[in-house]
Amino acid sequence: MPYEFILSETDGRLGRITLNRPEKLNALSNELRGELYHALKEHEADPEVGVIIIKGAGRAFSAGYDLNPTPTPSEYVHPRSGLPDVGTTHPNHYDWSRHTILANWMIWELSKPVIAQLHGYCLAGGTELASVCDFRIVSEDCQIGYPPVRAMGTMDMMWAPWFLPPAKARLFAYTGDAFSGKDMEWMGWATYAVSADEIDEFTDTFARRLAHIDNDQLAYSKRAVNRQYEIMGIHTGLMSGSDVEAMSKHRPAAGEFGRISREKGLKAALEWRDGPFRDFRGAYSSAPHDRPLAGSGASDEKPLEA
Repeated sequence: MPYEFILSETDGRLGRITLNRPEKLNALSNELRGELYHALKEHEADPEVGVIIIKGAGRAFSAGYDLNPTPTPSEYVHPRSGLPDVGTTHPNHYDWSRHTILANWMIWELSKPVIAQLHGYCLAGGTELASVCDFRIVSEDCQIGYPPVRAMGTMDMMWAPWFLPPAKARLFAYTGDAFSGKDMEWMGWATYAVSADEIDEFTDTFARRLAHIDNDQLAYSKRAVNRQYEIMGIHTGLMSGSDVEAMSKHRPAAGEFGRISREKGLKAALEWRDGPFRDFRGAYSSAPHDRPLAGSGASDEKPLEA
């Protein structure tokens, strides 16, 4: 059946999925996520496909979860919870972060390697989606960050301590500042950082090289690596982080972002959250700085999600 919010195709040994809400910087609505997980399962079941690529259409990979969703009827979401049906969805009080971990964990458990191709912005939920992929190929100028930690709550999926050096993991998780793709390669999160004009060709070449290996061997290699992280406790750690995230939503100041959004609109709430940091909100990109923060991600573009 045709998808509405993604594009999915096969090209020889490659399965390609493109997040296709470019007008929203590929904000991760439940409908888009439901289609994404369905397409991943389709490529997983196709014996001709050896490697899967996830990328974004337009100016960004993804600006994060959709904060201003317009629900659209979809067979790819559970009719009662409204969440993508990937097994249990935990539609209980403050269980959103548990749901996001369990949904993204499906990618971790796929037998086939998944490559995230990142450009423009990769924010908040976009970083969670990319982090469970096997490889991350990023444009050098891609901006990768988690701005919701400035006002809304802790990271839904606390991946940073697992994939970044401790000092940088704290910087990422505390401040919400963005790092460039080049920074993230240096820190080990990105597999490769390449120029924006060559990322398509580079990713295609890398994926086809990987796809020379047979599916069974790729599956065993992925399983062997994954199990080491599982023995170290990655899944338990992520799920523990979801409990803390739920508590962070109960702190005294937790409702301020939502109040401003309801009374003045989402753009005003984002200006309130990010304006003092002079980075994600374009109105502040030309403001004077005493000293620019490394990896601050200042930009004239204005992501409205995350």
